[in-house]
Amino acid sequence: MNDTKNTDWRSEIDSAARRLGERAGHFLRETPLWKLPASAFGVEAPGAEIWLKLEHMQVSGSFKARGMMNRLLANDIPESGVVVASGGNAGIATAAAASALGVPCQVFLPGVSPEAKRARLRALGAEVVVVGQLYPDALAACLARQKESGALLTHAYDQPEVVAGAGTLGREIEQQGGLPDAVLVSVGGGGLIGGLAGWFEQRARVVALEPEKAPTLFRAREAGEPVDVDVGGIAADSLGARRIGAIAWEITQKQVAQALLLSDESIRAAQQWLWKELKLAVEPAAALPLAALQSGAYVPRAGEKVCLIICGANVDPATVA
Repeated sequence: MNDTKNTDWRSEIDSAARRLGERAGHFLRETPLWKLPASAFGVEAPGAEIWLKLEHMQVSGSFKARGMMNRLLANDIPESGVVVASGGNAGIATAAAASALGVPCQVFLPGVSPEAKRARLRALGAEVVVVGQLYPDALAACLARQKESGALLTHAYDQPEVVAGAGTLGREIEQQGGLPDAVLVSVGGGGLIGGLAGWFEQRARVVALEPEKAPTLFRAREAGEPVDVDVGGIAADSLGARRIGAIAWEITQKQVAQALLLSDESIRAAQQWLWKELKLAVEPAAALPLAALQSGAYVPRAGEKVCLIICGANVDPATVA
């Protein structure tokens, strides 16, 4: 990973947006931004507005499409193609980007990854390799294969191009709706929160959300440095990184003041609410921002504009209801 301590992230994100706009063709979508009163979510905050950034409607079903395509476009791709380890979403995004560019793709998945994600990868033409149970197992096998094959490595969250690509989501939110007061975002390895915090800096309050059973950033903040944690629970397939990424750690130390933990029960309830009330079928990782509101972990101020990042929809619809 490159040294990013002195990176001007807003400039890097602007560059990523230009690259994607010029070279990604129709691969990426401008996803909708819904603005609703807080009362629509059962939240009492007079005059508060809840924004839903529906990034689960992105190509490949998650925000990952931005960072993975930016990584591929910013580098020469060898004949051996690209290789990635993923809980599912980064792999799907890499496979979709590779398919769009006509290059081979190999994806290493942990055993915890759901069959819906594996099937999607195969449909995109990727070679799927399932290794171990959790993301670190898949990552170790992926790194070994990359050394052997010379393929371009796409990291799920800890590469500058990946973080900058994710940051184009924040840029798009501001272009669509102006500057929110707060942005609530799920954290796994930290690529998304790194990109969002890098774009918004402290112009909007970026709030980190993690499951109680996968607290990579929360435990790092307690320890004062990234540490390994045990991961599990309802969102482990998407938020199953064992340690916060180095880039995300560096950015969040400067730009993120608040990190919250949420129970699996509150996440599941929010996921079901999104389907029942709004007909949004999303994976558990995408439900953390709403869970933070509805559980009272995050309490909006009167008149506050709070943006919830609905980050992914790679889920078997039969498991949502």
